[in-house]
Amino acid sequence: MSAGQSVSSATSPQSAADSKPEKLTCYHCGDNCPSEDITLEDKHFCCQGCKTVYEMLSENDLCTYYDLENNPGINLKERKDDTAFAYLDNAEIEATLLDFKDDHNAKVSFYLPQIHCSSCIWLLENLYKLRDGITYSRVDFLKKEIYLTYDPQAMSLRTVVNLLATIGYEPEINLNDLENNATSRNSRSFYYKLGVAGFAFGNIMLMSFPEYLGLEADLFPEFRQFFGYLNLFLALPVLLFSSTIFFQSAYRGLREKFLNIDVPISLGILVLFARSAFEIITQQGAGYMDSLAGLVFFLLIGRWFQNKTYDRISFDRDYKSYFPISTTKKAGGKEISVPITELNAGDTIIVRNQELIPADALLLSDTAQIDYSFVTGESKPVQKKAGELIYAGGRQVGPAVELTLVKNVSQSYLTQLWNQTEVAEEQRSSFSTIVDRLGQRFTLAVLSIGTLAGIYWGITESVSMAVNIFSAVLIVACPCALALSSPIILGNAVRILGRIGFYLKNTQALEAMSQINWIVFDKTGTLTHKGEQLQATFDGEMDTYQQDLVSALVRQSTHPVSRAIEALLGNDSAMKVNSFEEVPGNGLMGKVEGKLLRLGKWEFASESGIFKKPADAKGTWISIDGKVLGRFELPHHYRTGLKEVMQNLSRGMSISLISGDNSQEEQALGEFLPVGTSMKFNQSPSDKLEYIAQLQAEGNRVMMVGDGLNDAGALRLSDAGVAVSENIDTFSPACDGILDARKFEHFDQLLRFSRTSYRLVWGGLVLSLLYNVVGLSIAVQGLLSPIVAAILMPLSSVSVVIYGMITTELAGRKLKR
Repeated sequence: MSAGQSVSSATSPQSAADSKPEKLTCYHCGDNCPSEDITLEDKHFCCQGCKTVYEMLSENDLCTYYDLENNPGINLKERKDDTAFAYLDNAEIEATLLDFKDDHNAKVSFYLPQIHCSSCIWLLENLYKLRDGITYSRVDFLKKEIYLTYDPQAMSLRTVVNLLATIGYEPEINLNDLENNATSRNSRSFYYKLGVAGFAFGNIMLMSFPEYLGLEADLFPEFRQFFGYLNLFLALPVLLFSSTIFFQSAYRGLREKFLNIDVPISLGILVLFARSAFEIITQQGAGYMDSLAGLVFFLLIGRWFQNKTYDRISFDRDYKSYFPISTTKKAGGKEISVPITELNAGDTIIVRNQELIPADALLLSDTAQIDYSFVTGESKPVQKKAGELIYAGGRQVGPAVELTLVKNVSQSYLTQLWNQTEVAEEQRSSFSTIVDRLGQRFTLAVLSIGTLAGIYWGITESVSMAVNIFSAVLIVACPCALALSSPIILGNAVRILGRIGFYLKNTQALEAMSQINWIVFDKTGTLTHKGEQLQATFDGEMDTYQQDLVSALVRQSTHPVSRAIEALLGNDSAMKVNSFEEVPGNGLMGKVEGKLLRLGKWEFASESGIFKKPADAKGTWISIDGKVLGRFELPHHYRTGLKEVMQNLSRGMSISLISGDNSQEEQALGEFLPVGTSMKFNQSPSDKLEYIAQLQAEGNRVMMVGDGLNDAGALRLSDAGVAVSENIDTFSPACDGILDARKFEHFDQLLRFSRTSYRLVWGGLVLSLLYNVVGLSIAVQGLLSPIVAAILMPLSSVSVVIYGMITTELAGRKLKR
């Protein structure tokens, strides 16, 4: 037997003449194998690259990868040599590409144009099993991007890129244009295809005018034949170039055993071309090349519109609207609170305990303790010294520090940190699941209807009629409208809420909010005003020196009580803070000028036990070197409209109050809360966490509303966590949404709007299904030509977009600004 007649190992050892030789296909990528030389076990590979990837997967027990679809791998014959990535060893280039780096963690994101299916996602998100140095990887399928975390001591950036290239996903790295997104890098080819289709459509129509005007009989047969062949020639690039976007998508879908919308579209294009070419070559007619070119042209316009729509609803949103945090800027010897949007490279800022660092900066203070848990998941603070670079997303732990920004606030990085936080897995939207199921069944139904209609009209009328109706049915149907309903409506609702002052992480948060039946409120800073709006008074004795000590201590904290005390004492103290610690639920402690200060609850401030607890121990007590000097009192000012908000919310859900303060405010709160509201006091952060878990165990969908300072655990555990934020507050990554405190009086309306948006999505799904039923009904009757169907198809998407934008805008107008 010759090499060209080899058979697979599963073939019975019988005469080659009795059976046809089978082609060997690569087990990894599915391409034909040029020889039998490259094998492993009983599997054949087309090249060493595919064999290497299989070995890597096999060694790490990842061969489940091949169960996702047949031959899911990417061909590796053209993979670059490792030396092609030598430039990544350059420290300056590496620093440009990395988002973050410390001794044990480095974070980077890459654009991978090869991502195309579920097996790609599965493999890339299991990279940590291939190499020990990879600790985390996540894929954004729509953007074709991967977010990687790796250990720089175990592997270099060059090794990471080479690993990706080895398994068939070489990153697209353009050092001259790092800010361009995947859409702009991919759009040029698309516009070429659109231009070719438009050019062919216009010219084919021009040469078909005699037929449109009924003059074909007056033409010489030679001219009619000539124009027919010319139209055929012009249609070839439409078929072989402009239509490839649909053919490729259909092929990938079929490889995954998934019927996507491009399968019937591709069939319609092929049928139209084949029928038209047959008529022209056999001189039986002029064909439908004008319909074919117009079909592809309008389909590409529809695809362009949908791409633009998805770009607009991308959740790399504008940080100017979605991060209502401010920071303290030092200018002209004064400290002023400014929004992060007004910060620029070169500005000096002051970052207090637990405040977020908004941009990469150099440390001016002697030392700093930076918590990078928001970035890396590692909560152990990292010590930094003067002159060292501190990355955006870190939190200062301890005394306030001064920093000089070296970059402007990144529009996408902070949003990425919020959306990509690793504390919990993001739940899949129920709407997405519903649309996926509908999409698969819908495409199968369209193919069946088109085939039956074509057969019927082919028998009762003519083949030409059957071709037209079959093509029109396949093209007019549009499950794209189904897919657009949820992101358009919920995405626009998120933007409307953002304009008002309620900032949500993503549309899943909005969907979760619409299903809440129990709300748990924190008290201090949530139901009460905080910060400069609190007017503190002091009951006790302190001299000027002691006041300066206390002022220096509270200046390190962002807690509303600390800020109120700072406003009372003044913030001009230049005393040195030697140590500082903020104990959640208790208070502050630290050494200032060598003296130990404790500020907080009586039990915390008087820990020495020398002093007898007074009958009235409420307030915030201060002790210096074990001596209690007195207490600060802050009368609680409840938020405007609190009673109305609570009454309105209680009509549709249960309400609880949980607070770390004592119960002396219980009677006063009773005037604002509905009768029977559960109130718990003296609750620690862990107590709040347990209470949320208990409610969820009883089958409730729970929302936690807190100030984001001592409620991080409860906010994270709840089905929807909302942090109420004043200008002075830090940003809480644990929450799903941030509510501008000035809009609290409209909170009940905002929740009602989220439920309205949820219902509108169902309305959009019904609208898109109705369009498809009507369109298919008309098409099967032979009342639609393929080109008219191609025009109507993107119009269905337009109708859903218009419906979603108008209805959400109208619902949003009812919200008070």
